[in-house]
Amino acid sequence: MPDWQKSSYCGQGESCVHVAADDATVLLMESADPSGAVLRMPQNEFADLLADIKAGAPAPTAPDGTVRLGPVTTTTERWHAFQEGVRHGEFDHFAGTPHATVA
Repeated sequence: MPDWQKSSYCGQGESCVHVAADDATVLLMESADPSGAVLRMPQNEFADLLADIKAGAPAPTAPDGTVRLGPVTTTTERWHAFQEGVRHGEFDHFAGTPHATVA
C-alpha cells in the first residue's frame, strides 16, 4: 500500500489530492473519489507537472467546473490546496529531487 501524502494546505480530515510513489512512478488520487481512480506517471512527467504549477499554469478544469487530470477528478478548492503545497515544495521529493526545488 502506498504511503499517500496530501498538501498541508488541505484541512485536517478533508478529502484532497494525494500523492505517493511506487519505484520510479508517481501516483496521484483524489481521496473522495469512490471509483478509486489513480493516475500513474513517471517521475519526470510529475516534475513537469510541478514546474507547470509553479509557473502559474491554470488548473485543468473541465466544462462542468471540476478539475481533471487523467482519470482523477477533484474540486477547484482541493486542486488549489494541492497547488499551494506544490508551490511550497511539499511534493518535490516525489519528482526525484529530495531536497531541491523542481524548476
